[in-house]
Amino acid sequence: MRILVVGSGGREHALIWKLSKSPQVKKIFVAPGNGGMKDLAEYLPLSADKTVELADFALSSRIDLTVVGPELPLVSGIVDYFQSRGLKIFGPSKAAARLEGSKAFAKSVMEKYGVPTARCQLFQSLEDASVYIERHPAPLVIKADGLASGKGVIVAQTKEEAIRAATSILKDRIFGDSGRQILIEECLTGQELSVLACVDGKNFVLLDSSQDHKRAYDGDVGPNTGGMGAYSPVPMVDDRMMKQIAKTIFEPVVRGMALEGSPFKGILYAGLMLTPQGPKVLEFNVRFGDPEAQAILPRLKSDFLELILASLEGWLDKYQVQWDERSCACVVLASKGYPGSYDIGRVISGLDKAADLPDTIVFHAGTESDKGRLLTKGGRVLNVVGMGHTLEAALEKAYHGVDLIDFEGKQYRRDIGSHALKSKMSVR
Repeated sequence: MRILVVGSGGREHALIWKLSKSPQVKKIFVAPGNGGMKDLAEYLPLSADKTVELADFALSSRIDLTVVGPELPLVSGIVDYFQSRGLKIFGPSKAAARLEGSKAFAKSVMEKYGVPTARCQLFQSLEDASVYIERHPAPLVIKADGLASGKGVIVAQTKEEAIRAATSILKDRIFGDSGRQILIEECLTGQELSVLACVDGKNFVLLDSSQDHKRAYDGDVGPNTGGMGAYSPVPMVDDRMMKQIAKTIFEPVVRGMALEGSPFKGILYAGLMLTPQGPKVLEFNVRFGDPEAQAILPRLKSDFLELILASLEGWLDKYQVQWDERSCACVVLASKGYPGSYDIGRVISGLDKAADLPDTIVFHAGTESDKGRLLTKGGRVLNVVGMGHTLEAALEKAYHGVDLIDFEGKQYRRDIGSHALKSKMSVR
């Protein structure tokens, strides 16, 4: 098969890497790609939002399947357009992608179909939001309704912080039109968890658990980012917990979306909080997480292409996913200043040494090749992934790779996996 992957980040590099291992895949194209994909895919100089041009290429180049990485083209309707032109594409329709495109829509689905989630209120007026904040105890969670590159959630520890957050979104429009309305939620406490499922419209297969690290700095402080690292599986999540998540969260949402006339097909990602009352949904995404994909896909023993085809063709109920029992840990190397302003064009060194380490993979995110040199081109630059029989071993390998790679301003968290390690210590 001839495959087109849409996107340019670490997630897309992981998708290409995994797809390339299928014996059914003959050639992979990527649009637009990054500086680390040249050995696996042919570059196409089209950005992910060029829907018409991407479809033209897919038709003219006899592409058998398109796989979309980022959320924006999915929410904008790339799947609908490709299908209207007779092209096979993996991902949800525009209507189904509202689960990520509008937090208000997702909340309405959860409330209607009884999915456990935080209590919330929707606001378009800063005045009304401020009154609500004054009447409710902090901490509170302020969320922009639309897409904000994973940065549209502000946990306010005081009422003053909550009002500043509401002002910055509704009045200052720091997230543009994505902040035309906000949700104000109760602040759930517990361990955060990511669980993804492959869905065919009525059936689903859960992928193994993972945990992202959203805050920029060690100790879960600093601003939210797109993700600074992840690991899989999560030790505190057993088979019983996964069955509970399937029954109380994925079953009603998949059933509900079908009843609403917008059956979900593709990857459905539930960001969860493990509260004392059980798992509750923080948010839904409609694609692989980044960097969760980089921690999950290396552990997937099954043919990834077969899993996608089972979803597209509606036989997931007959599909059994096989997993590598080892742990996988991903550490993100970012540019200095990320998630705020940062410089690009810094020379990267040490990649060959890191890539030669056993059970270690380096996925590129914000990189570009220039005259034989590899340069930084984004906020999140590289993903260093380690595999090991324990989480400690996986982390040791990932951080060994981190130590070998260098570029000016290299920034990363040194405590990826710390929640799981502390949990294991408390059990002992």
